[in-house]
Amino acid sequence: MKHFQSDTWSYFLALLSVLFYGSFAYDLVREDFWKLISLYGALFFLFYKLIQFNKNRLPFLIVLAVVFRLVLFWATPNLSQDYFRFIWDGRMIAEGLNPYLSLPGDWVASNTFPISQTKALYDGMGVLNGSHYTVYPPINQFVFALAAWLSPHRIWGAILVMKTTLLLSDLGILYFGYKLLRELKLPPYKIFWYVLNPFVIIEMTGNLHFESMMIFFLTLSLYLIQTGKWRWAAVFFGFSASVKLITMLFLPIFIKYFKLKKALFFYVIVLFSFLVLYLPFMSVSLIEAYTKSLNLYFSNFEFNASLYNIARWIGFEAKGYNMIRTFGKYTPFLVISMVIIIAFFRKNRHFQEVMTSLLFAITGYYLMATTVHPWYIALPLLLALFTKYRYALIWSFVVMLSYFTYANPNFIESPWILWLEYSILYGVFFYEIWKSKEAKNTTWAA
Repeated sequence: MKHFQSDTWSYFLALLSVLFYGSFAYDLVREDFWKLISLYGALFFLFYKLIQFNKNRLPFLIVLAVVFRLVLFWATPNLSQDYFRFIWDGRMIAEGLNPYLSLPGDWVASNTFPISQTKALYDGMGVLNGSHYTVYPPINQFVFALAAWLSPHRIWGAILVMKTTLLLSDLGILYFGYKLLRELKLPPYKIFWYVLNPFVIIEMTGNLHFESMMIFFLTLSLYLIQTGKWRWAAVFFGFSASVKLITMLFLPIFIKYFKLKKALFFYVIVLFSFLVLYLPFMSVSLIEAYTKSLNLYFSNFEFNASLYNIARWIGFEAKGYNMIRTFGKYTPFLVISMVIIIAFFRKNRHFQEVMTSLLFAITGYYLMATTVHPWYIALPLLLALFTKYRYALIWSFVVMLSYFTYANPNFIESPWILWLEYSILYGVFFYEIWKSKEAKNTTWAA
């Protein structure tokens, strides 16, 4: 009877989740923050209870992971307009044009229409996006091009092609994440703290962020490292960086684990597999445009930042103006220094020590960054599964508070929302660091 009641509750919670996902995907605009956060809070609670009730029913959880994604699969992204730039880049490639070498705004200003739906795509991406060179690495561009070839004249069709690749990526994360947890003798159901997390489902399948593909290649690479296939691991590590450059941040952390000679070979293979994917686009102009866009990212953009907001306040008090350009110049050096310290002052000789170092490295980077979009947190969330730390799970909840900014017509951030988000995160983070001294060999579970 107790088992029957548990199953009944699980089906009821799953049905509620489907209804809430449907409302989120088809009846929500980004500016309606209170509806957004209410639906998300309900989905997060349901997600937690579903895993709590069904730890030993992995096939049931797998079905839910697919069904929830299919609910959002047919919806147009409603929290991000980045997909317009994805489609633009893909159609440029389909027309034989290099997407790295021109600005959408220049084409529109000259009244030239190089691709289908030029004006609609430019209006959709917005003037800010259209006035900057694309920074999406080559594997992204290959997917964008695939979407352009399969759906050359329909935006919705291109969206479905890209969503299919991300859905397959999530299934790959589920498969190799599960296998890696078993290799490390950790509870396999922990992979569902990532795969069933509404944050992941909404931001990846729902809103077309390619962190899923980057994390798939990284998870596959980590699994191959753990099973001794380090050469193939290096190839897929390079592929991961060819989706999102952030993966390159992790390379120094493997030097103690592999030891110097093997680490150098690993780095060479990573770099080769990374660079070879750029060959179809390579030119001097590409390097100049790419560097310019990355400099702008570090020195001009700010959103949902943590330590940077403290530095900005100090700058205003001391200098009377926003010091983002100064802060942006030094941030890369601070991040590199932090990673080197983690690489050489932590043991990093066992695989789980490496996983913890990877988690701390990406956490430190995002806490120092001037821009932390919600979907960025997918990476620390995945890495946390292989450690004893829970704070990334809490982060995947509180980061959605940052959407409050879009409820303001002028897109002005609320300092109170930032304070609430980061006070919760830092509180949990430092509490876990303190508690880890008492239980060094434990891992977290619900």
